[in-house]
Formats: sequence, C-alpha cells, structure tokens
Amino acid sequence: MSGSSPPAKSWYLVYTKPRQEQTAQQQLGRQGYPVYLPMTQRSRKRGNRRVPAIEPLFPRYLFIQLDTCRDDWGPIRSTVGVSALVRFGKEPANVPDVLIDLLRAQESTAGLHAWVEAEFRPGQPVRVVEGVLQGYEGIFVATSGRERVVVLLDILGRRVRARVAAGHLTSAD
Repeated sequence: MSGSSPPAKSWYLVYTKPRQEQTAQQQLGRQGYPVYLPMTQRSRKRGNRRVPAIEPLFPRYLFIQLDTCRDDWGPIRSTVGVSALVRFGKEPANVPDVLIDLLRAQESTAGLHAWVEAEFRPGQPVRVVEGVLQGYEGIFVATSGRERVVVLLDILGRRVRARVAAGHLTSAD
C-alpha cells in the first residue's frame, strides 16, 4: 500500500530591511506564508526618560515556514520589507522546528519574550546616564532588587553609596 506523506514544511530565516520586520511579516502573511516574528518589550530612551517599547527579539530577522516542493519561493525576496532569505552558500538557512517551538514556549501570555538587560559585575566602572545623578561615574557594587542597583559614586571627593535605576547606568570601560 503506497500512501503519500504530507509535504515536509521547514522553517527558514528571512532578513528584512531595517525596522521593517512587521511590514515584512504582514506582507508575507497576506501572500499565505506562515511567518513568526518573536517580539520583546524593553525600555528605550526617548528624550530624557525611558519608555517601554515593543520590538523584534531579533532585529531584521523573522522566520518563514515553507514547503521545499510546493511553495513558490520567488515572491519572497520581492516582498515589501524583505531584503533576502538567509543562505549558507546556495542553500537557504533551515531553522530547526525545535527552536521555533522553544521560542514560542518562552513567550508570555501577551506573546512577548522577557528582555534581560546586561548585568554589571561588582567592581566594574559605570557612568550614570539619566536621572538626578546623571554624569557621575562610579563603581558597580550590587543589584538591589529588580530594577535598582547600588553604586559607589565619587561625590565631592567622597565615596557615596547610591541606589540607582539599573536602566540609568552604562559601562564606563
């Protein structure tokens, strides 16, 4: 008894034009291609304050599911927002299903991935880039809660311990 097995669909990687990931996602979806664009929420500097921003987890990349035998790959590269399919040599970059499953499993109920800001190490030189202590340089001491850190700042010739929002620091290395 010979049966025909369902077509093998695989995930591939699409390289988008700058800041056009969502446009590419919408346009590819309108053409009937299954696409996946993992998103995250992080804080971005707007003027002199930080605001939450939802943006792609992997800037300039999204995933597309294609059937190597049945799907027409031609329209993909001329789709608005798409730069190219990522390739290794002449072969499109195949993404394992398990990676897509893992990414989807790690999304919150809102469909977002948690963003982990870079951690500072004790003794690392840091600079305060926002807030009332903006412009001061010091030494990172420790994390003190979810959003705050402790730093030693050199203020008027004295080392002063201060609690600062983690997002207000940058490395002074």
